[in-house]
Amino acid sequence: MDSLITAAARALAAGDPFGALNRVALRDDAPALALRGIAMAQLGDLDRAKALLRRAARGFGPKEPVARARCVVAEAEIALVSRDLGWPDKALEVARTVLEQHGERLNGAHARHLEIRRLVLIGRLDAAERALAELDPTPLPPAWRAAHELVVAGIAIRRLRTQAARQALARADGAARQAGIPALAAEVAAAASVLSTPAARLIAQGQARPLLLDEVEGLLASDVIVVDACRHVVRAGRTVVSLATRPVLFALARALGEAWPGDVSRGALVARAFRAKEADESHRARLRVEVGRLRAELRDLVEVHATEHGFALAAPARRRIVVLAPPVDDEHAAVLALLADGEAWSSSALALALGASQRTVQRALDALSAAGKAQAFGRGPARRWMAPPLPGFPTSLLLPAPLPAG
Repeated sequence: MDSLITAAARALAAGDPFGALNRVALRDDAPALALRGIAMAQLGDLDRAKALLRRAARGFGPKEPVARARCVVAEAEIALVSRDLGWPDKALEVARTVLEQHGERLNGAHARHLEIRRLVLIGRLDAAERALAELDPTPLPPAWRAAHELVVAGIAIRRLRTQAARQALARADGAARQAGIPALAAEVAAAASVLSTPAARLIAQGQARPLLLDEVEGLLASDVIVVDACRHVVRAGRTVVSLATRPVLFALARALGEAWPGDVSRGALVARAFRAKEADESHRARLRVEVGRLRAELRDLVEVHATEHGFALAAPARRRIVVLAPPVDDEHAAVLALLADGEAWSSSALALALGASQRTVQRALDALSAAGKAQAFGRGPARRWMAPPLPGFPTSLLLPAPLPAG
């Protein structure tokens, strides 16, 4: 490796893409193409970066498997940043194996981190935690230790383990400062801001107030009965009843939870659950059927009883009933939650992360676009979606991973 390549690589490691380009911008050999690709990725030109890395991989050829594997890892990182979650993860696994077999422990660890970050994004937290447990961050350089701790913090946030998240973010901040890379320090600060940003709203007895993430954690650990509109479940301690596939029943449960200890009129319940402007006899008959189903679903948590005007929830002695709602009520809140990270998402990546069909996601994106809450750019497979920043709308509570059962 010549001196210019070495100097460019050191500049990239220090977070100086312009310094790297000054040394290799006019070169078209494979090592220079690879470094130019990484530099362009650091500058945000991801399409150009991918093209350069692919040229570099072809230039290295089959006799240089380690160099090609490094290109694959770099391309995988670009795919992750650009939310191309359909990128072939098998290729990354093969590249990681090649690197580890040739003694490149650090690059192998970096590839493993990319695998874990993808698992976190698509909500496979159990698999992410198992993979993370196999990694020892001690020998990693400061920048990579910071990245490792960001992954640890991300999982802890999604598990609602706020104390563990704070500790991981503190370690990430220390490692980022040691690395001396401003962009990395800014990423850590942005991740830490989630803990001081309202993550949900508590609705109780007709009043609403914002909750921080640690307050949500405390609420779910208490003996309060929670109608969770972020996950569409009703929970009391370790007992969780999911109504995620029963939207009518959850609409009834939420309406009754918001009114507790009062009741909700039959007309209001019909409007809430069936979106009917006026309740006729058929609506009232259907309401009786659905309330009976809700009563059966929640029999281990609360009672649903009829009143003179409608229905009400009755909690066991000295237990409260509250509603935990997203910071912003929107029919497509889950899609908005993912778009709120500021990255450009494809509809296929959103579908993968949410565990929904691409057509369902596309309908949600079209509705959000019509309402001015999301915007698209590009065409065909290159089409990406972004959302303007929404104050008080973090993704942490709405990502598609189950909240802890106890």
